[in-house]
Parts: sequence; C-alpha cells; structure tokens
Amino acid sequence: MAAGKIVVGVDGSDHSVRALHWAARQAGLAGAELVAVTAWEYPVWGGLTPEAATYDPQREAAKVLTETVERALGAAAARQVTRKTHKGNAAEALLRQAEDAELLVVGARGYSGLKAAVLGSVSLHVVQHAPVPVTVVHGA
Repeated sequence: MAAGKIVVGVDGSDHSVRALHWAARQAGLAGAELVAVTAWEYPVWGGLTPEAATYDPQREAAKVLTETVERALGAAAARQVTRKTHKGNAAEALLRQAEDAELLVVGARGYSGLKAAVLGSVSLHVVQHAPVPVTVVHGA
C-alpha cells in the first residue's frame, strides 16, 4: 500500500511554522508525503507605483513558501517536502490539495486581514469543509 499525503498550509506566519513542524513530524511517523501549500492573489493597489510594476505575487508566494519550509525544517529536511503555490483563495487551495490527502494541517491563525475570535478565517473554513480530517495547531 502506498503511503498517504499530508497537506499543510504555509503563509510564513508563526502559526504556519508550528503547523509545518507538526505536519512534518506526523508525516515522518506515518511514512507520508508532506505537501506544503501556499496561495496568492493579486494585491489591490491604491495606485500605480514603481513597486506595482515589478511585483510578481506568484514569485513572492513561492519565495515565502521556500524560505518558511527551510527555516522551519532545515535545508536537508526541506528537500523532502513537496511545495505547491496556488493562485486564489487560501482555504479553497488547501481544500483542493486535500482531496486525495490523509490529513490537512493548518495553523490556528495566519496573516489574513480578518481575525476570528479563536480561529483564523482559513482554518475555520477548512475545518467546516475539508474532505479529510483536519488538525489545527495552536500555540507552541
């Protein structure tokens, strides 16, 4: 039987780093593939600036994903992690990736602009709609 897949949401926040640590440990125990996912959207600019002309949100998302995985797990372990970036809503990207996964892991909060009382908007959405079990990592 082939090993399963564990999907973890990564946005560079401290909570996503904790989720990544937890998911990597669980993937190691289960012999599962670890897939780190981040999503990006085009930002809303107040006007055309020099930064807007050269800003590439997909490249920036991939950079944040790579840097976060390497910082959290170390360079050697990071090479074993599959990394995926998706254009669009973070919760929807995680739900799509989780369709054939064994487990979806998210931090309790991320860098979203909206804050729920206990859970962030992405974690709350995936808990309600995921096709697989979800682990929400809180605190240390």
